[in-house]
Amino acid sequence: MARQAKDPLRYFRIEAQELVGQLAQGVLELTRDSADREPVARLLRHAHTLKGAARVVRQKEIADAAHALEELLVPHRDGAAPVPPETVGALLTLTDRMTALTDVLQQPDKKEEKPEKPEKPEPQAAPVRRDSADIDELLDAVGEAHARFAPLRRQVATVERARRAAEAITEQLRIRAAQHDGADGRTGAMATRLAAELTALGRQLTETVEQVERELDDIRGRAERLRLVPVAAVLTTLHRAAYDAAAAEGKKVVFDSRGGDLRLDPHVLSLASGALLHVVRNAVSHGVETEAERRTAGKPPAGHVTVEVRRRGTNAAFRCTDDGRGFDLAAVRRQAEAQGFVAGGSGTAEQDVRELMRLLMHGGISTAGEVTGISGRGIGLDAVRDVAEQLGGEIDVSTEPGRGTTVELVVPLSLVSLSGLVVEAAGTLASLPLDAVRTCVLLSAVEVAAAAAAGAMAHEGQVIAFLPLARVLTPGGDPPAQPQGDGGAVGVIIAAGGRVLAVGVDRLLGTSALVVRPLPELAPAGAVVNGLSIDAEGNPRIVLDPHGLVAAADGEKPADPLTREAAAAGRTDPVLVVDDSLTTRMLERSILESAGYEVELAASAEEALERVKLRRYALFLVDIDMPGMDGFTFVALTREDPVLRETPAILVSSRASAEDRRRGAEAGASAYMVKSEFNQEELLGHIRDLVGNP
Repeated sequence: MARQAKDPLRYFRIEAQELVGQLAQGVLELTRDSADREPVARLLRHAHTLKGAARVVRQKEIADAAHALEELLVPHRDGAAPVPPETVGALLTLTDRMTALTDVLQQPDKKEEKPEKPEKPEPQAAPVRRDSADIDELLDAVGEAHARFAPLRRQVATVERARRAAEAITEQLRIRAAQHDGADGRTGAMATRLAAELTALGRQLTETVEQVERELDDIRGRAERLRLVPVAAVLTTLHRAAYDAAAAEGKKVVFDSRGGDLRLDPHVLSLASGALLHVVRNAVSHGVETEAERRTAGKPPAGHVTVEVRRRGTNAAFRCTDDGRGFDLAAVRRQAEAQGFVAGGSGTAEQDVRELMRLLMHGGISTAGEVTGISGRGIGLDAVRDVAEQLGGEIDVSTEPGRGTTVELVVPLSLVSLSGLVVEAAGTLASLPLDAVRTCVLLSAVEVAAAAAAGAMAHEGQVIAFLPLARVLTPGGDPPAQPQGDGGAVGVIIAAGGRVLAVGVDRLLGTSALVVRPLPELAPAGAVVNGLSIDAEGNPRIVLDPHGLVAAADGEKPADPLTREAAAAGRTDPVLVVDDSLTTRMLERSILESAGYEVELAASAEEALERVKLRRYALFLVDIDMPGMDGFTFVALTREDPVLRETPAILVSSRASAEDRRRGAEAGASAYMVKSEFNQEELLGHIRDLVGNP
């Protein structure tokens, strides 16, 4: 109730945005030649609901616009005749007005900028759902919750060890009781009860942890699905683009769509819809003829443009088809020859068409007679091509003179959630998108050495490039990681961009579902890294880019220059960041790596203590308030250790009191920083003073 009082428009924002979208879509449906009364009746219901809700929360302008829309629709509620084009235009002006007003409501701090009479908005790419940031925060919170259970999972093992010790004590007491009649039976009974209670505790703790982790996994899955956006969210935008283009060209066009129920990643949908806007506009401008031309050609007076979206395996196929004149291939060839792209009179007819389609997608060629606000600059198909390349998809164009054109864009269903093959190289865990993996081949030590030296290996009767993953992940381009066991390794055969490559890794660790997140803006990375995924304990794991690996095999520089400089300086010990907050860990890591420092992460003090047993660190950067052991205790324990006491520690905390600073100094911290006063340069200055430059 308190939140509602502070934000009286909280629920109206959601309802208004949905109703205005339904009104905009419904008005566009009125452009069809139909005497059906249901579309008008449905619009009247939506407008009435919006008007009443707007009045309740005192949004007079939205209520007045909804009332005006009702007034225009009432004369046509019987469906006796189609709604006239001029009325449809007036209705669209009102929906534009309501769209602008509801958009302002989504940004309360911009209320003063409300337009009195907004101009007709230019159709934009897909409206990505406004709550996607909230869902991303939920996914981060789930990751952090997983991280908080890491110490608890280790405590399960501790309880199990205690149970075994209690059972051993019980057995010893039983033996002593059998040997000495005077043994204390009560002590034996107490030991027996202790063992039983530890058994019950261990079972209960295990079941609780497993249940909570299953529920967290379920929440993660549901959040990922919620993040997906229905295709219907962009079909209205495409319909409006076709309507506006037809109005500008003086043509009559019927727009049809299918597949609105399919749900896609918002980033994929946004990029794809932006490309389809170009395709739809070009279909109306270039493809659909005027009414007179269509009648002469024996076609219906109204042209048809259809956008269909289908799921095709792990991909989504966007297909835009028109029944217009098709491409003027003779005009395309003349322009291509004039610009020197092709030689005159070469190739078969089929080859000629394929080459001309390729040139159209390359950009700079247009068959439009003049440049208008709709088309004529030759930037339609190349925009679609760019989107296909960005998303790792494909584009196909087919045309039949006099019959029409089809443009198909095929892209992955989601860039956020995918399956990955987890591999290890040079002690680093990484994931490869599973759809790029063709097979895996076991290699002997001799085969690994030969393939690494030659940069190639034989596979299925062909010679393919071989790239040791350690070479692109290890600072300074070190040789491949030492193979495990008998000295062998694994060649992971991947395909990308029409190329096949063998990636050499130490071992395979199985497959896992990945939620790929972009790298922090300040974090440098080579072309082989596509993003990050977070494992069950909240630790980041790099996700490799198959196209980047192919490029690296071709000799491009995959390693980041900062990483190479750090290796050249001879520094080998990383900084260990210890913090239970995923956001803080990633922020501090990006700052340190941007400055050239190698970084490792721990989600708890207990995990950090396990890590310090395995290798040396240059410095500890430690949070104070963490589940389990706090930062004060961690620093104090490392000061007591004869090996670790020389490793400096910096405490970074939200605590700002003089008492906490005193406790940090007493624990042995070399510096103390407050998160609310966090300064990147100050942090780097402390680190340089303590361990030197990277």
